[in-house]
Amino acid sequence: MGELFDAHSSLVFSLCLSALRHRQDAEDAAQQVFVRAWKFRESYDPGKPLGAWLTGIARRVIADTFHARQRQLRSAEAGGAALLHAAPDEPMDTVVDQVLIHQALSELGPPQDEILRMAYTQDLPVRTISEQLEMPVGTVKSHLHRGLARLRKTLEVTHD
Repeated sequence: MGELFDAHSSLVFSLCLSALRHRQDAEDAAQQVFVRAWKFRESYDPGKPLGAWLTGIARRVIADTFHARQRQLRSAEAGGAALLHAAPDEPMDTVVDQVLIHQALSELGPPQDEILRMAYTQDLPVRTISEQLEMPVGTVKSHLHRGLARLRKTLEVTHD
């Protein structure tokens, strides 16, 4: 696996970066490509070039990332609609807070936004998130930690 990574990591990363146009997303996607390659290594046909097989996996990972972005955009739009349709007995501050948090989550980008939503709005354990997203548990924990740090920075209120 180390040799595979050494030989093809720059190809995979450059594909991810050119498609996703965000360095952190490209790094995460490239990592996912190699995780999936390891997980589905039995599906590799030795008669075909490794680069082509990895490119196919990269295309699917990139497509998944774009689908996640579309889901978060739809969620953000729904959050804005929640502001317009707030229940009369629901305090407006609560709705505004929800929209602000939702917007801050969407700025994180995949997969951090999705992982944070799964962990905190769906109350899923890290192991379940790991299985659903086909990511190692350590990677999910890293995304949770980095995502919370970025979210905290985004939502911090400065007292001038």
